[in-house]
Amino acid sequence: MVQKDSPRCCEFDAAAIKAAVEKAVATFGRLDVLVNNAGTAIPKKFEETTLEEMDHMVNINLRGVFATTHAALKHLNDGGRIIMIGSCVGERVLTPGLVAYSATKGAVKMFTQGLSREVGSRGITVNNVQPGPIDTDLNPAAGDWAVPQKAATALNRYGRVDEVAALVAFIAGPESSYITGANLTVDGGTNA
Repeated sequence: MVQKDSPRCCEFDAAAIKAAVEKAVATFGRLDVLVNNAGTAIPKKFEETTLEEMDHMVNINLRGVFATTHAALKHLNDGGRIIMIGSCVGERVLTPGLVAYSATKGAVKMFTQGLSREVGSRGITVNNVQPGPIDTDLNPAAGDWAVPQKAATALNRYGRVDEVAALVAFIAGPESSYITGANLTVDGGTNA
């Protein structure tokens, strides 16, 4: 996602996204797998969330997925894989302050399901990996925000990036060729 400096907080450059996809194809000679792994949240009550903050989340979490998938589809080989990184709160919101973020990730869930029907005849699978609280720079497993997230899990802990990556690697591989339109949750039991 390329963001431009402008009065609006979060416009992105679809041409740069297209160029990045085309550069990857030129470099590697083909495109077999697309992983849409971008997201941001601004945790706060919905009534306190500004329109600019909502636009920012919609642009990164949803429009970026649309633009990247659109750019990649014409290059994606038959039998390829499209993998979204959604969120477990795209299905159920247990932690206050995630209304707008959850709405964008719920839209990614529905996009995944609909797109799987459109590209299935090419043998392309489209799946949505839905992490719960994962220890990252943007969502560290320490501090005030971590307390309610850990409490919402059955395992009472944050997940690790490698736990999500293992599921993504499986979905990208040949063993998953009959899994499509699925929303696969790796959330420590948050939605259990």
